Amino acid sequence: MYSPQKGKTGLIRILNAWSYSMSGFKAAFQNEAAFRQVVWINLILIPVTFFLDVSPVEHVILIIVCLLSLIVELFNSAIEAVVDRISLDKHELSKRAKDMGSAAQFVSLSIIFITWVIILLK
Repeated sequence: MYSPQKGKTGLIRILNAWSYSMSGFKAAFQNEAAFRQVVWINLILIPVTFFLDVSPVEHVILIIVCLLSLIVELFNSAIEAVVDRISLDKHELSKRAKDMGSAAQFVSLSIIFITWVIILLK
């Protein structure tokens, strides 16, 4: 299927991509409780990094690992939306896809925890 946006280049393409991204953030925030929770975690943890006695590199690392969880949650939510769009029927492959997305988020949250512990206990 042809998409008129696929032929756009330059500034128009960038503006379209920005608009789609903002729509994605809005949809995730409105429809996904897990995404809202990760946003709240980030709204707490990222400002805290400014009050820690850490090196600039450690500061950036703490922020990056926090933002990682947002990225993973967006992918997890996208997977869940696609699976639900295809069918709401229970199916082993649907369960597997959703469980794998959840596992990815678990790994990203574990990375946050481990990184914070390592840096704070150094």
